[in-house]
Amino acid sequence: MKSMTGYGHSVYRSDDFVIECEIKGYNNRYLDIVHNISQPLSGYESFLDSRIKEVAQRGRIEISLRLRVLKSAIELSVDEGLALAYSKAYKHIAAITDSPDPLFSDYAAIDGLVTPVGSTDDSIYKEGVENVLEEALSSFAEGKKREGEGTRKDLERLGNQFAASLESIKERAGELEAHYRKLLEEKYEDLTGRKAGESEFISELGAILVRYSINEEVSRLGVHIAEYRKLIALDEPVGKKLDFLCQEMQRECNTIASKSQLVEINLLVVNMKDDVENIREQIRNIE
Repeated sequence: MKSMTGYGHSVYRSDDFVIECEIKGYNNRYLDIVHNISQPLSGYESFLDSRIKEVAQRGRIEISLRLRVLKSAIELSVDEGLALAYSKAYKHIAAITDSPDPLFSDYAAIDGLVTPVGSTDDSIYKEGVENVLEEALSSFAEGKKREGEGTRKDLERLGNQFAASLESIKERAGELEAHYRKLLEEKYEDLTGRKAGESEFISELGAILVRYSINEEVSRLGVHIAEYRKLIALDEPVGKKLDFLCQEMQRECNTIASKSQLVEINLLVVNMKDDVENIREQIRNIE
């Protein structure tokens, strides 16, 4: 079991540049990768995504890949003819409009006036990107696993609480049927003045008890608990499956509550519904 939250950080240093990678994971229903990449490294975006998908199936992943150049082989070339032409034009404009001389920023804004000369091939950063990404991802994955194990323990505890309440309800299921039988017998005697026992009454009683019996709900919840324990023991992403299973468990609890008139059973159902809500809160943090 893995959490959706995690953190990883790494720095790669060479004589010519420094690359820093930072990865943060947050809860999200789907996988959403957000990038903050220095422009010279933008060509590695798809590579970053493919590696992230190997360690995360859900969550909002924020990855930052920053480059700091210490020594560059790139030089800047100035188009002297273009600069002189603009300088002449600027001076003429200043003379006829009595405006101040042009600033350096005016020249810097001219397209094609200053161009880089030298290698701009991002392959020179390949080793650094791969190295820094692997280290950050390793730390990130360890954090997800560590937090996931903590969540698994909480889910085991909550599942055991739910199962204990279910076992108590199972033991009291007979009391519920006896309760309804007594109510129906008393009602029958009030209406007819006769003791219950006639075959038609017994037949009707059986039909009513079937409708108000909670045996099926208890049985289905037992199956759900077994599946729940199986899922939380897996190392693969199970968040969505657990969420669906919790919906089914909640539905069975509601059905038991609607059928029961015994305070003891209703109190146990309240505890079970509270456990399910706490479980759903926990599984929002896992893949």
